[in-house]
Amino acid sequence: MNWAHLHLVLNHVPVIGMVLGVVLLAVALVKQSRDLQRVSLGFFILLALLALPVYFTGEPAAKVIEQLPGVSESVIERHEEAALIALVAVEVLGVIALGGVFLSRRPKTIPTWFAITLLLLSIAVGGWMVWTANLGGQIRHTEIRATGNALTPAGEIKSDLPGRAEEAD
Repeated sequence: MNWAHLHLVLNHVPVIGMVLGVVLLAVALVKQSRDLQRVSLGFFILLALLALPVYFTGEPAAKVIEQLPGVSESVIERHEEAALIALVAVEVLGVIALGGVFLSRRPKTIPTWFAITLLLLSIAVGGWMVWTANLGGQIRHTEIRATGNALTPAGEIKSDLPGRAEEAD
């Protein structure tokens, strides 16, 4: 297993986990379940911790694949920039969730305003993480890029450079 493989294995956990955390917190709010709210707080703290190895395996993964055919440095850079923002955002979310744990010490409950704010923030962070993951997918999956280097229905390869398209074998 190399760094690129490890990064690919790890990166799904915080992205899918964030979606699950949002659903968990939303259900907790609807059911007015203090226990479920506390579980969702712990879940967000765990996701903040799990995001660290994902981020820090990114640079070594880029070094493994940057010389492969079809890999664009600009696509890697866009993903890296989005990943840094995603990391900071999920870490902030984790710290806020940790604050919620202290706010909800027995016999106190988590204030509704806090839980709703955390839900809205987690939706925003989750959306950014999904966007970042999509950018990462574009590094090796040219078919999901908006422009350039994608196969056309006729089997021709589009090029970013005008007049430089080549026919696929």
